[in-house]
Amino acid sequence: MTDSTFDYSQTLFLPQTDFPMRGNLPTLEPILLEKWKKLGVYNQLRANAGTKQPFILHDGPPYANGNLHIGHALNKILKDIVVRSKSMQGFDAPYVPGWDCHGLPIEWKVEEENRAKGVKKDEIPVIEFRKQCRDFAAKWVKIQSDEFERLGVTGDWQNRYATMDFSAERSIAEEVMKFAKSGALYRGSKPVMWSCVEGTALAEAEIEYQEVTSTTIFVKFPVLPSPLRGEGAPLGADEGENSHSQNHPHPSPQNTLSPQGRGDSPFIVIWTTTPWTIPANRAIGYSKNISYGLYEVIAAPSDNWGKVGEKYILADNLAENIFKIAKVEEFKRLQDVNPDGLMCAHPFADLGNWFDFKVPVLEGDFVTDDTGTGFVHIAPGHGPDDFGLYLKQKAGFEVAGTLSVPETVDGAGQYYPHVPLFAGMEVYTETGKTGGANEAVIAALAERGLILSRGRLRHTYPHSWRSKAPVIFRNTPQWFISMQDGQKGGLREVALNAIEETTFYPEGGKNRLRAMVQNRPDWVISRQRSWGVPIAVFVNKQTGEVLVNEAVNARILAAFEKQGADAWYSHDAAHFLSPEFNPGEYEKINDIVDVWFESGCTHAFVMKPRHGVDQADLYLEGSDQHRGWFQSSLLESCGTPKKNELGHAPFKAVLTHGFVLDEQGRKMSKSMGNVVAPQEVTNKMGADILRLWVAASDYNDDLRIGQEILKTMSDSYRKIRNTIRWMVGNLAHYDGTPLSNVADLPSLEQYMLARVFELNTLIEKAYAEYDYKEVYRALLNFCASDLSSFYFDIRKDSLYCEPISSPTRAASLAVLKVLFECVTHWFAPILTFTCDEAWAHYKGDENACIHLSEFPKVPKEWDNTGVIAQWELVRDVRRVVSGALEIERAEKRIGSSLEAAPIVYITDSLIAQAIEGLDMAEVCITSDIQIVKNSATSETFTLNDVRGVAVVPANAQGTKCARSWKITQDVGSDSEFPDISARDAKAMREWKLSASSRT
Repeated sequence: MTDSTFDYSQTLFLPQTDFPMRGNLPTLEPILLEKWKKLGVYNQLRANAGTKQPFILHDGPPYANGNLHIGHALNKILKDIVVRSKSMQGFDAPYVPGWDCHGLPIEWKVEEENRAKGVKKDEIPVIEFRKQCRDFAAKWVKIQSDEFERLGVTGDWQNRYATMDFSAERSIAEEVMKFAKSGALYRGSKPVMWSCVEGTALAEAEIEYQEVTSTTIFVKFPVLPSPLRGEGAPLGADEGENSHSQNHPHPSPQNTLSPQGRGDSPFIVIWTTTPWTIPANRAIGYSKNISYGLYEVIAAPSDNWGKVGEKYILADNLAENIFKIAKVEEFKRLQDVNPDGLMCAHPFADLGNWFDFKVPVLEGDFVTDDTGTGFVHIAPGHGPDDFGLYLKQKAGFEVAGTLSVPETVDGAGQYYPHVPLFAGMEVYTETGKTGGANEAVIAALAERGLILSRGRLRHTYPHSWRSKAPVIFRNTPQWFISMQDGQKGGLREVALNAIEETTFYPEGGKNRLRAMVQNRPDWVISRQRSWGVPIAVFVNKQTGEVLVNEAVNARILAAFEKQGADAWYSHDAAHFLSPEFNPGEYEKINDIVDVWFESGCTHAFVMKPRHGVDQADLYLEGSDQHRGWFQSSLLESCGTPKKNELGHAPFKAVLTHGFVLDEQGRKMSKSMGNVVAPQEVTNKMGADILRLWVAASDYNDDLRIGQEILKTMSDSYRKIRNTIRWMVGNLAHYDGTPLSNVADLPSLEQYMLARVFELNTLIEKAYAEYDYKEVYRALLNFCASDLSSFYFDIRKDSLYCEPISSPTRAASLAVLKVLFECVTHWFAPILTFTCDEAWAHYKGDENACIHLSEFPKVPKEWDNTGVIAQWELVRDVRRVVSGALEIERAEKRIGSSLEAAPIVYITDSLIAQAIEGLDMAEVCITSDIQIVKNSATSETFTLNDVRGVAVVPANAQGTKCARSWKITQDVGSDSEFPDISARDAKAMREWKLSASSRT
């Protein structure tokens, strides 16, 4: 063995592992998914739960109508990180995935498929049509389920829930009955957002706002010959002569306007962006906080719509701008006007009895003088403010002889046949395009000389988020759940109290949800479609009251349990009403329930039956669900109290995440080619890369993703994987010797255990607060800075070269076991596949599964702030030495750092104390080092941020050890091993002894 050509590498304890350097995740991950299924990991976790404290994350149901997009991936991966981390923290954390299966999008798709075959919806029996919808939803549930599982999401996939399950449909119908029993369910007629394309009412959560350009018009309403009420004398002549170039004082309410004949009647001018609603006008709104004046046109072009001599009543703050828009060259203000009590003629009063009524001018608290004219055209059938004014001042409408809330436009967006002049004209076409109604109304107004001006306005307008078509406000009979304003224990009050008791992540979510609940109107829950759960109630034809009867309800629910909601369509009214009630006296309701109500009921048929709890620990969805599922779940649960208690929120905490944008912060779209599909990422890079991106991102805000971001994630993944691989490889030499008492360990090992304690505290807190970016940041930094480039770098020599009997080597291996188990467990909820792969290699058992274990328990004895402070100073010294050697290497005065033996000058007493007793040559990876507790007398290398440390580079003296490559003076001191150091000679003897015993 004295031959200098001997290969000492075979005597080194180098890392040994089959854990590959490259993850090859697209191939590995499906294999691990099959392993988890074979082992029944999810069921094992439930079986092992015992008396563990439960943690319930209730899954908000995605919609079953297409492949997953990146937003789905973000949502489900976040949920999976929550569930896995809670399980590994010692909770029983089941996860039941669910799907939203009813509703318009699926019905729409099925209709399209039938139309492509030349079959209209009306030609298909309702039961058959519903079966087609059910089959469509079932297909996508299976596809999405497979796609979610491919992301590494664990859960009870075999027993998922779906709103179209018979038991779920029964439960949804029962929840409606609870509202009927409490009196909160009622049928009313008020303006709701209506999709002409889809033929149904829509909820606010189904609306998105898009920019459009609308035609705007200023319309003249002739004031009828009646006094404009006031309390004083007419204006003085000097004030009456004021022109448009002068400022006008706030008017006194004591001014009056004399009665005028029809020929000389002034006009009240309104401004609207929806000319098609003018036939539905029944009043004009004004504000008592706005000053109004009577203005006369003095000069205008001969062909102008604003004619010389015409008089207009306008808000004073807006008058000058209105005349500018109307191209009026000169005008003058005649006097103040109090609009209270004025009556106008409808602009189409000459078209017959349908418009033959007075238009009252009524006070409305929503009227402002920010834009328009200071007056608001009121069409009670086409606006919530308008309808609210009608209810508040109904007497004013009745005095004027109006028709209250007229039916003007039908469900297809066409004027009803009874509307004079405009019958059959479309507001919007069946494809959502602007119809001819607007222009027809404008033309009719122009013909009568009742337009002052027209224009175009760019603004946001509500659209259906499904069809992308604009919607209208339309007065129709619908089913509502009352918010019970003003009632003690009313739904709004209970819901607001429940919000205060809920924890929000981020905290701003509380204010957002509170504001939405405070301001929302009664909840419209009915839809005029076929695919969904019907509002399974009967209404007395004479009284209009909803029938609430236990026997009838029991028959309905029993039928739903057996046949699903199809039972409502398969049986006539007598099947449910007899023998107690006469079916002829009752109306069977066929409207279906809004899908938001359905998904809001999921707590009732998932949490209690599956988990035995009324409140989930966490609801987690996108920030748009403050107006969607969070709110519908809150209201549904608060409105259906258990026993005699008030209702409560179905959740204890709510977590929201943002939307996913491209790398430039743009919304993703196929036309822009910037869509990142989760399926492509998993197929090319692996799901763990996507999971790492989720954890690394600040999901409180909108997230960004793209090829460069994913490349960065891949680079981080490689650092983490290589760190884990190095530990697995070195632990192949670990003989199971337990960790010594921490006080007996080398200082460096004490430091690493103290860092583990410190990191464990941080990670436990971050996981508890769902702050996964902090987990990612801390662990990546720990792997790259504390382990790979520091601890591993220092301990490679001891682990590879020291004798088997070395206490330092034994201590390092024992600590390495701790580090490996902590890092893989802490990362396991995020890098689900990689950590399980590493765990199986570590255990030497392909069926070993890290997800069946919990986070390691970190003993308090490892807490050592003193050793951390010490080693932070030591690391500062190491940085200065490394900086000096980098220059030497760049100048080619040395190659490896083992060729150096620097002189280190220490003048800082704390640093000198910190390094006392340490082998700084080992720490700095040099063959030797000289510490001088003095100032340097020659040129030195320093770092500005490390005071009191200076380095003079020097080359190591001696001979290079053929085994460890250190340059030392004792190479050859052992005659049996003349080419290696004394330390390595001892290691060789032990190695030879060990080798002979193995043979």
